[in-house]
Amino acid sequence: EDVKPFTPEKTKEIVMSLQQPAVFCNMAGNWPALHWNVEYLSAVLEGKTIQFRLGLKTVDLVPQFETSCSYVEATLEEFLAWSCGQPSCLSGPFSCYDYSKYWAYADYKYIARIFEDKPEIFQDVRWSDFGFPGRSGKESTLWIGSEGANTPCHLDSYGCNLVLQVQGRKRWHLFPPGDTSFLYPTRIPYEESSIFSKVNIANPDLKRFPEFRNSTAHVVTLSPGQVLLVPRHWWHYVESIDPVTVSINSWIELDADHEARVEEAITRMLVCAIKSAENPNDGDLWLNPTEVEATSHEINLQYLNKAVSAYLKCQETSVSGQACSSSTGAKQRANTSCKRKRREAGCEPESCTLLSQECDFPAPKAEELQKIPFGPHLIQVLPQSHKTSVVGAVTVESDGGDLLHENEGEHFGKLQCKRKRLLMSNDCETAAHQMDSDCSSCTSQTALSTNDLLDCLVNPRVISLVAQLLLERMRL
Repeated sequence: EDVKPFTPEKTKEIVMSLQQPAVFCNMAGNWPALHWNVEYLSAVLEGKTIQFRLGLKTVDLVPQFETSCSYVEATLEEFLAWSCGQPSCLSGPFSCYDYSKYWAYADYKYIARIFEDKPEIFQDVRWSDFGFPGRSGKESTLWIGSEGANTPCHLDSYGCNLVLQVQGRKRWHLFPPGDTSFLYPTRIPYEESSIFSKVNIANPDLKRFPEFRNSTAHVVTLSPGQVLLVPRHWWHYVESIDPVTVSINSWIELDADHEARVEEAITRMLVCAIKSAENPNDGDLWLNPTEVEATSHEINLQYLNKAVSAYLKCQETSVSGQACSSSTGAKQRANTSCKRKRREAGCEPESCTLLSQECDFPAPKAEELQKIPFGPHLIQVLPQSHKTSVVGAVTVESDGGDLLHENEGEHFGKLQCKRKRLLMSNDCETAAHQMDSDCSSCTSQTALSTNDLLDCLVNPRVISLVAQLLLERMRL
């Protein structure tokens, strides 16, 4: 019998209360999903093609957003042949891309969709061990990448994140919500529930983004069998550091998502309204490939009204300041004004540059952390030393041993029901290093662009304030 270090009830309590990243060890050792290496998945999919995103391994000052990547449809057999250096005749569409120069990533693959004809495989993923009965692979997402595969630094608007590492290792660079202003948030390219950073974490341009120096990175290398908790609104940049990596994640819904959905609905309305007014042939890649199309103003307005109604309905069920109950049992955020939130968090208006997004996440008190059962089975991801000029990493030993601090001398969403990819280009001539028009032109342009205006309008600080004003109007 496999004995877990924590009961499902205790694990859920930790997940829902801990506001710092941590690694669970020895919690998934008996999950059948740990056998999901690429060879096994290839056999299960039986030649089914999936979409891969390809990017250049060379590191630029500009983040390699998904709009600047190439895309191919290929089988896992072809991906494996390419990543293992087998003859190009076996790698199909990957043969156009030199493995030494490119990485490939099959990301955001909803297990319920790619294994829709094999629903029995859903039970290989057992989030019930974490206190979420009924949650399986059906509510999870699969990620398969080669060495160097990465996602630009971003935060997820909804939920907290549980990530199981299955094959290979991934390095996570995490930043607390309080560092938001240091990471220069942007909504272009636009994707619902993802707020990107303008900073290339792998090679930060400190002349253009000097405040990034003030950020505090929490770096951890996740090994097979370990589960990482990414708390709500923590920024993260993730990179594959082994030839082949496989991971599975699930976003856990929170009551605070109700207000976040209002903010996302406002953002969608503004982005679609302003960008749709431009010439569609201007070549501005503002819509992330995960978003199929710019929805109409009427649809966006319906979305906003539904989000507001859901938020108010949840508020009405609160009694005497108690949180409304939800499927996760998470604590509902108190419905207060931004000014009150800043005051309660100890931020004065003169010194608090961010609105509720930062102040909602005060640093946990020492006595609160003492209640968390850190030890060999739950390892805290600690911030890096401010005295260190280069970015190191924290490796969590799979046997639950001590943390090993690596100083290598190198720089280093989503709860939507449906996410789709645009097949952007399979042409081998298409360069995967196309520059994002917003980032590449901002240093040389003399006139303000639509993107400049939009970037300010949909800044998370502004959207948070607009949402508060809108909700206050609805309560009057």
